[in-house]
Amino acid sequence: MGRQPCCDKNGVKKGPWSSEEDKKLINFILNNGQCCWRSLPKLAGLLRCGKSCRLRWTNYLRPDVKRGLLSEYEEKMVIDLHAQL
Repeated sequence: MGRQPCCDKNGVKKGPWSSEEDKKLINFILNNGQCCWRSLPKLAGLLRCGKSCRLRWTNYLRPDVKRGLLSEYEEKMVIDLHAQL
């Protein structure tokens, strides 16, 4: 028994994402919103599993994900909040 696999592994692409795949995923989510991650790859025209799409969106492509170093203000805030513990 156990859980069903997240997708059919045949024909699923693995490895680094191309910029074309990123564009397809971003455009689909911005136009249609987040839907069932299992069905999203087929609807968006991607050869990836739903879990891979979800992780790519959540960890790298979301517009609200901050990249880069902390600002001086953010660094000071972290230090001040840590001192309060």
